[in-house]
Amino acid sequence: MKKYIKISVAAIAFLLGSQHISAQDGAGLFKAKCNTCHMVDKNSTGPLLKGAKQKWTDAGEGELIYEWVKNPQALIASGKSQMANAIKSFSPTDMTPQVVTNEELDAILNYVDTYTPPAATTTGTTNGTATANEVVVKPDYNENLTLFYWLFTGIVVLIIAILIISNSIKTLIKSDYFKKKIEEQASKKSSTTTTIITVLLAVGSLMSWNNSYALTFMKAGEAEKGMPWLMVENSDIYFMISVNILLLGVLIYLKRMFNDFMQMARPQKVVEKPVAEKMKKINSILTDAVAIEEEHTILMHHEYDGIRELDNNLPPWWVWGFYATIIFAIIYIVNFHLLQTSDLQIKAYDKEMAKAKVDIDAYLSKMAMNVDETNATQLTDATAISSGKAIFETNCIACHKSKGEGDIGPNLTDEYWIYGPDVKNLFKTIKLGTANGMPEHASKLNPVQIQQVASFVLSLPYTAGKEPAGEKYAKKK
Repeated sequence: MKKYIKISVAAIAFLLGSQHISAQDGAGLFKAKCNTCHMVDKNSTGPLLKGAKQKWTDAGEGELIYEWVKNPQALIASGKSQMANAIKSFSPTDMTPQVVTNEELDAILNYVDTYTPPAATTTGTTNGTATANEVVVKPDYNENLTLFYWLFTGIVVLIIAILIISNSIKTLIKSDYFKKKIEEQASKKSSTTTTIITVLLAVGSLMSWNNSYALTFMKAGEAEKGMPWLMVENSDIYFMISVNILLLGVLIYLKRMFNDFMQMARPQKVVEKPVAEKMKKINSILTDAVAIEEEHTILMHHEYDGIRELDNNLPPWWVWGFYATIIFAIIYIVNFHLLQTSDLQIKAYDKEMAKAKVDIDAYLSKMAMNVDETNATQLTDATAISSGKAIFETNCIACHKSKGEGDIGPNLTDEYWIYGPDVKNLFKTIKLGTANGMPEHASKLNPVQIQQVASFVLSLPYTAGKEPAGEKYAKKK
């Protein structure tokens, strides 16, 4: 037995460990380590990453990409990488060394290489037309498939139980003894039969109604997209839950019917027990205490100062609670770690954040604030520039001074730019901040306000101030 316990514990530990290993999330790693300087599908402060690994491989330096990410300056100094020297000239800002494993870097590059832009989020409305700003949330087919397995198993178990108890009722009804007793209650039998037929017709009706929710099998070529073999919609899950509930009701009804038939065949004489005896039994069930007159049977042998101890059992409700915690722990491990039917806190948080992002994007689009670093434009109207000036005076003069001539931060009015003079680069710098000390402002300003202050900065006339920093550009764009 000990051997089997050790093997079981080792197997559970292996499964939990393997779950952690398989939890490499390229998208999450990219956002945590690369998103400040890189975009998935276009150049930014850093170069485009899509296809980067293949470029290093084609140059015969496939293994050096790991050294580049972990310590770019050391690789450049070694002089053994032409790719490192080529990338160095992309931006005036040196790449920051990253603390990543080779496996994490592979996950990031795989995510970037397989990234596809999200489709437009619209949903159908009246007469099949689509309305903008409405969001379509696709079902989680993998999670639905797991629920489908559980619900299908529940249906099978309930049907087997119904068949067993139905066969028992059938056997009871066919007995000669029961036939004699049932003649006296023919009307009751007729009513019971009618009820059974009604319930079974309800099950059949529900199954017929669900014909519109036919399950869809995976189409050819979708296996590599992470799609399950069976596409289970949310409506299918709701239907199967309904069937489980209805079958459970049928089972409970048949069980009561069986008990009623047994009572009719073998009526029990009800003996009314005194109230005191009932309370004594209830007390015994709850505490398992021994009656005072019988306490001598559980006296323990040791004695101190004339005091002796009773060897009472633990209260049954406490013992049942302890067993319940063990059962709960087993169900928890199976549910959250082995089958992964439900989400752990981090995964649930990530899902909530993804859903919140969809809601935020929909809100911003509805409020005409769907501006970001990919589509920002330089505003020229007086109202926008005036608003940008007010925002600048509130948030920026501490580091750049009132005219943008620079102090802690660089001069914003000369021809030198660390991250580029384009309004999109400036929008991103204001929104996300930089590693050089520029704080993020996405938590303080909405996208329209960021675009306004960026436009105001680009409209500032030259003012002598802090020495130039970054690369010189002919003019602002």
